[in-house]
Amino acid sequence: MKKFVKVVLLAAPLVLAGHVSAKADEFVRIVSGPSGGSWYPLGAKMAEIFGKIGGLSVSNGPGGGVSNVLDVNKKEAELGWTYGHTAFDGYKGNAPVFKSKNPNIRHIATLYPAGVQTAVPANSKIMSYADLKDKNLSPGKLKWSGYAAAQLIFGKYGFTVDDVKKNGGTVHHVGYSDSVSLMKDGHIDAFTAVTSVPQASFLDLEFSPGIRFIGVDDKILADILSENPGYIKITMTKDHYKSIEKPTPILGAVTIMVANKDVSEDTVYKMTKALWEHHGDLVQVKKVWESVKLENALLGAALPIHPGAKKYYDEKGVK
Repeated sequence: MKKFVKVVLLAAPLVLAGHVSAKADEFVRIVSGPSGGSWYPLGAKMAEIFGKIGGLSVSNGPGGGVSNVLDVNKKEAELGWTYGHTAFDGYKGNAPVFKSKNPNIRHIATLYPAGVQTAVPANSKIMSYADLKDKNLSPGKLKWSGYAAAQLIFGKYGFTVDDVKKNGGTVHHVGYSDSVSLMKDGHIDAFTAVTSVPQASFLDLEFSPGIRFIGVDDKILADILSENPGYIKITMTKDHYKSIEKPTPILGAVTIMVANKDVSEDTVYKMTKALWEHHGDLVQVKKVWESVKLENALLGAALPIHPGAKKYYDEKGVK
């Protein structure tokens, strides 16, 4: 009987890689991210890398930070991309994003930082998150980590998504490409996404029609960081986007990979080993991978570490 193993990543069409022979007895499915982001192309490369491990067939498919946690937990995927704060909330079952605990997810690797970036048109009168309470917003799809983070920040500024609608604003749950189009056409006042810094969608908007980023107050940042160890603070500067005139503090997160606890120790060990041994191949896909370091593989790990991953990190002296 064939044994099926699923790996989760976030976005776009399904890609199959690896040994497609009858001898392959494990099928590893990865769910990654939306088109326009970094997770999907990196996930596709990972599927190719893991597919070279003897006895594995590996696929990469679409997903989202929240939905990937749910899928990995219920064995609809064995490996998934998400964020440290999302994984922590999912594991604990923290509302409003999660309705119950997801105890079956395990930490595999911390990858690279990402920022909760909110952009408004350059000539906008919006100066703070507090000004968004009655505006037209695009905070991400319902099961994306960006939407969860936006809800959290909005709440700290005293309003909810429902308040936005009651106050005459609108909320568009669409992806990156549609958000860019909506802002270029003047249909939204703000676009929020958790993604790498810088990121192509925001660079596109920076070029035309021109944008400005909203920062998060230090007190609110400190409050959020004290509540969820999966978040970090990031400061955006002109090195990230040319339009930034002064350092802008934003809420940050670390991109991580999680696995279902029942994926075998041997399989996870081999995939973890392959992940780090093919660092250069992943850099060729996205330059953001240059910031991925083995010594940081357990940074911000707010979940139990999968035994297979732990075995590899113990061998390498990673704590």
